[in-house]
Amino acid sequence: MKHLTRLNPFFWKYRGRFALGILFIILSNIFNVYAPVLIGEGIDFLTESLTVRDAVLSGQAVRVPAPESFAMAGRWLGLEFTTIELSRENFLLMVTRTGAWLAIGYILFYVLKGIFLFFQRQTIIVMSRYIEYDLKNDIYDQYQRLDASFYRRHRTGDLMNRISEDVSRVRMYLGPAVMYTINLIVLVVMCITVMWQIDPILTLYTLSPLPFMGIAIFYVSSIINRRTERSQREQSALSAMVQESVSGIRMVRAYGREEHFIREFRLSSGTYKARQLELVKADALFMPVIAILVGLSTILTIYVGSQEVMAGHIGYGTIVQFVFYVNQLTWPFASVGWVTSLVQKASASQQRINEFLDTQPAVSSAPHATPFRTGPITFHDVSFTYPESGVEALRAVSFEIPEGSTLGIVGRTGSGKSTIASLLLRLYDPTTGIVGIHGTPLHQMRLDELRQSIAYVPQDVFLFSDTIGGNLAFGKPGSTAQDFEHAARTADLHDTVMRFPEGYETRLGERGINLSGGQKQRVAIARAVIRQAPVLILDDCLSAVDTDTEERILSSLAAYRKNRTTLVIAHRLSAVRHADRILVMEHGAIVESGSHAELIARNGIYAGMWTRQQALSEPGKEDQSQASA
Repeated sequence: MKHLTRLNPFFWKYRGRFALGILFIILSNIFNVYAPVLIGEGIDFLTESLTVRDAVLSGQAVRVPAPESFAMAGRWLGLEFTTIELSRENFLLMVTRTGAWLAIGYILFYVLKGIFLFFQRQTIIVMSRYIEYDLKNDIYDQYQRLDASFYRRHRTGDLMNRISEDVSRVRMYLGPAVMYTINLIVLVVMCITVMWQIDPILTLYTLSPLPFMGIAIFYVSSIINRRTERSQREQSALSAMVQESVSGIRMVRAYGREEHFIREFRLSSGTYKARQLELVKADALFMPVIAILVGLSTILTIYVGSQEVMAGHIGYGTIVQFVFYVNQLTWPFASVGWVTSLVQKASASQQRINEFLDTQPAVSSAPHATPFRTGPITFHDVSFTYPESGVEALRAVSFEIPEGSTLGIVGRTGSGKSTIASLLLRLYDPTTGIVGIHGTPLHQMRLDELRQSIAYVPQDVFLFSDTIGGNLAFGKPGSTAQDFEHAARTADLHDTVMRFPEGYETRLGERGINLSGGQKQRVAIARAVIRQAPVLILDDCLSAVDTDTEERILSSLAAYRKNRTTLVIAHRLSAVRHADRILVMEHGAIVESGSHAELIARNGIYAGMWTRQQALSEPGKEDQSQASA
């Protein structure tokens, strides 16, 4: 239960609803426990009446004890109902009427029990739904706060499983498990109290199998806990594998690897099935054990009760009452196994949830962060090693981007170009050195203000399953149609969008699957332009467009970039040739620096790259592929 204590503040938050639920459980069980009393009293009254029947039929008037419930009702009404007079004329009438009133009382008790049972579910089960809602929101908020390195370490399917399957299992603890546990405690206390008042000896015999039941439950629950943890780990692995294969379904089909993934799925699901069957076998031990012990209690009740009746200590009605109580306790005690299984599953799930709820993001705002201010961007002796892989991406990199100027960064794949953009966005903090803006280190600035002041176009474009306009408005919520058109024209996108039947209302598929690569890149550029941020980062975002389109976009961006600090990362040197300064990266270090003309004149690495690209370049054609809306 130690992992589930994390949920205690939620119980306090909904303490009013929780307290009402407990009250309704108590009221429901009051009528549940005292209903068999009416049956027992009726049988005792009938037995007593039959005993004196011959004397009554011979003409004598005999007074027999009234059922205790009648006496209690009489005391409430200020009347005397301790005995009932039987005579030859009223014998059948009085016996029938007494039985009828007891039957009506029994039905009324169970109706009231049902009403309060409804109310207890409407309080505790509904409370569990509210907590489920809060817990999912907490988990999702944590997802938004965690840094990039966390997502490199965890697979998407596993994270999705925690916010869906794991939270659902926790809710089963918060609702049914808590409700049935409280119900069991209240019912057991009330039943034992009533049974003890009737006959302590018979109560001890009836309840004697319960300690063995406790031992069995403790033993089986420990097995369930271990098998539940293994089962949930396999389920997360299965979810992650399915998510990954579905996300990459185009690549899977392009390479004809369907059979491979089918085999992988069958293997993973087979392992999960085996773990689930192990868990089911452990769960299956509960019901037989409880059924045997409850049956033993019933046998002991009848045997010992018969001895007590023959000794004159109790009546036949008492045996019937005790049999009712044993059967009333059957489902609560049978539910112990189910509840224990729910608690064990919830504990394992909550442990997995706690693992990342307790994870502190490596990147966060300082307690007394400085507000963001525009100014020159500086990298001073910056080195960075990716914590997940141990790969050194940058080595002692130093440079400055004056405010309002454009810096281009080029280099081979893996030279550290995109890492610079990640550090400027503060997706990571440098291992050593300082990244700052206007003389203030980034880690001393408010993180939200920093990122809101940067418009970023990544090399791996991500579009949401929304309209084109919705994706553009992601950069600046509340944007108007005029904002869309202006940004789209800057990205050479407007004419393409207007050829779609629904224009900016064209709905995109998952990750913009119904757009070409060049169209997706231009949507991403327009999304950054509409943001109107003082800092613009373009990370190899023109690789999927032809040279003519690239030239038009760069010409449009030239006017947009005025008075904005711009970082352009590219493999294609034509994208950076107009930059105020260009850095050439090699193995995480700066090997050349200067303007396009200076680097060409130097006849070094940059000049060689330029010569090769010019030799390979061919007249491009604008990507005319249309998307199916």
